Amino acid sequence: GGMNVLFIVVDDLRPVLGCYGDKLVKSPNIDQLASQSVVFSNAYAQQAVCAPSRVSFLTGRRPDTTRLYDFYSYWRVHAGNYSTMPQYFKENGYVTLSVGKVFHPGVSSNYTDDYPYSWSIPPFHPSTEKYENDKTCRGKDGKLYANLVCPVDVSEMPSGTLPDIQSTEEAIRLLNVMKTHNRKFFLAVGYHKPHIPLRYPQEFLKLYPLENITLAPDPWVPEKLPSVAYNPWTDIRQRDDVQALNVSFPYGPLPDDFQRQIRQSYYAAVSYLDVQVGLLLNALDNVGLSNSTIVVFTADHGWSLGEHGEWAKYSNFDVATRVPLMFYVPGMTTSSVSQGERVFPYLDPFNHVSDLVSRGQRKNVVELVSLFSTLAELAGLQIPPVCPETSFHVALCTEGASIVRYLNGSDNMEEEKDECDDTYSCFNEEPVAFSQYPRPADTPQWNSDKPKLKDIRIMGYSMRTLDYRYTVWVQFNPNNFSANFEDVHAGELYMVQTDPNQDYNIFNNTSHGYFFKKLLG
Repeated sequence: GGMNVLFIVVDDLRPVLGCYGDKLVKSPNIDQLASQSVVFSNAYAQQAVCAPSRVSFLTGRRPDTTRLYDFYSYWRVHAGNYSTMPQYFKENGYVTLSVGKVFHPGVSSNYTDDYPYSWSIPPFHPSTEKYENDKTCRGKDGKLYANLVCPVDVSEMPSGTLPDIQSTEEAIRLLNVMKTHNRKFFLAVGYHKPHIPLRYPQEFLKLYPLENITLAPDPWVPEKLPSVAYNPWTDIRQRDDVQALNVSFPYGPLPDDFQRQIRQSYYAAVSYLDVQVGLLLNALDNVGLSNSTIVVFTADHGWSLGEHGEWAKYSNFDVATRVPLMFYVPGMTTSSVSQGERVFPYLDPFNHVSDLVSRGQRKNVVELVSLFSTLAELAGLQIPPVCPETSFHVALCTEGASIVRYLNGSDNMEEEKDECDDTYSCFNEEPVAFSQYPRPADTPQWNSDKPKLKDIRIMGYSMRTLDYRYTVWVQFNPNNFSANFEDVHAGELYMVQTDPNQDYNIFNNTSHGYFFKKLLG
């Protein structure tokens, strides 16, 4: 029969990983997965916030079709009764299993993580998840705080563990159960870190001496950044350690030394995550399923680490929308693996120097909305049909083209032109990734990062190609979900070649009829 699927989705992980060329971060286990995978260096989320992004890639529909831009509606009720990727696998004979944060919990997945539609058994949540935002961080004074920067002694934590450690243990248990019962599975594992608070076992700090930590290359707010585009990182300001700094709203910068501490803790949290991924993949070897399981590794969106004077996600910049994405497909991305051969031996980040090179880097611009059709095709299932122009009434269809064609070939951008069959309009043979972000006003407000639907007044539509990122901020009516492209409040245009960090907005000195037409599709 078809292959199993192990789908690993990480919360708030930008591609700061060895396999993405980061020289500082120690991520040997994810790098080892990359060395057996095809790795996409230009993969983008559809909205840089948890619930909308996850509902988008799990249904294969864009945010304007799920109508979820916040956390407060369930698409089956609010938009259309759309099938999800795990539901499709379940209907095709797979046991579908959810561990940790896969759907965003709460209203946006009906308080059940979309069980029983999507999953064969009730989703697993770590029992210690409820302490995530509690005062568990010991300050210099010995008291406990709810800090942003939060290295901890795990033995002192509630139940002596952390949520991601519990999720790894449960996922490993489920792999063993599936092996014992010889069942074909789709196992989704959602890791929390490096989502804030940056709470991780304190020994990981040793990997990142503070003197090695630099500031972002562009820690200032760009001169020509429209104020509507700026995200004022409100959730970070609410943490005890940040509150104590009394930073002015919205543009006041964090002190340099604290910026370094945030970056240091983000990297430490990534290495802690890498250990969890290493243990999970090592367990896949242990049960002898590495030769019959597709592994996908990605994140729901990125995270700003001081770039443009911003922190967190909530924007249309690459730092917020770009994600790691890799596919391990036995026999396709690797030569066939013989039964019992070890593909993923566990690597200790404290004494392992990573020198692994990934099998194939693909520069093609791709989107997370393509995951549904891509995984269906890789597993040998029928690819869901392309959605019609309006698809609220269509239960099974997808707005993301499968990217399996990029897994086969070499990274040859010239081949693009021949691969445009008529099913997908090929944007003049230029692949594009679309992202969007809502705002309540033209200037930064306390709710700019996470406006509720009723408060959205402006939508920033952004498209990324190999050469540029182009964004227009247009009037939006939340009552009928309509964007008015005649009413442009602001625009951004960045050329990737000359301005890789997106600091110099040339929207106002460029005629952009061409870009605008493409954005309207």
